[in-house]
Amino acid sequence: MTKSKMLLAVAATLALGTAPASAQEKAAAPAKSVVLVHGGFVDGSGWMDVYKILKKDGYDVTIVQNPTNSLADDVAVTKRAIAAAKGRVILVGHSYGGVVVSEAGTDPKVAGVVYIAAFAPDKGESVSSLIANPAPGAPVPPILPPQDGYLFLDKAKFAAAFAADVKPDVARFMADSQVPWGVDALGGAVTSPAWRVKPSWYLVASDDHMIPPAAQRQMAARAGAHVSEVAGSHAVYVSKPAAVAAVIEEAAKGAK
Repeated sequence: MTKSKMLLAVAATLALGTAPASAQEKAAAPAKSVVLVHGGFVDGSGWMDVYKILKKDGYDVTIVQNPTNSLADDVAVTKRAIAAAKGRVILVGHSYGGVVVSEAGTDPKVAGVVYIAAFAPDKGESVSSLIANPAPGAPVPPILPPQDGYLFLDKAKFAAAFAADVKPDVARFMADSQVPWGVDALGGAVTSPAWRVKPSWYLVASDDHMIPPAAQRQMAARAGAHVSEVAGSHAVYVSKPAAVAAVIEEAAKGAK
């Protein structure tokens, strides 16, 4: 081999050794960005302890502050968060946030969708349609009549219905700091659910008095989700942050 050919061979070897990872290799790597989406009546602050765990474990975390006026508005806000996140995203929704992530989760950057005691609607479904015919004996959320197009929970019944296993002072604060939930958001229908095209995970809260656990299991099964279950209230993301973070990290490692 001539000297010039040898130099070319060495250069080619070095180039191959430093070549960027292939698309397949990138897809196989764990997703390191997580976007957390809250539900109705609350804001993103309830994710604090989940956020702390995920950050400690090396994830980039964004907490969406949805206005909860309409599904379209909330999806737009969530998509902006996805666009700003680094690399592949695990998109997580609690309660009504499950509707938001179902609609926003078809974004190409989303590697997987996680439902935490959440609605997981199919095409054409909304929170309104999913709660229209509760099973006999199922708990009825203490939602007050609409005020100027917005919904609130009865403060006196908030803890028992939404946050039975949350510290009493925190539950009282959540009740007194409710975010108005728009009737338009309640009726917002999904056009193309993410769980039909993306891998999904679902954490069932077995002591939930807002979304019956049986309904959660049915939605999770329909979505073909990887299902976990924990004894917790509807506010399981507040009361059991370690269990919630574990499911999210499982999704980040398993979403291909």
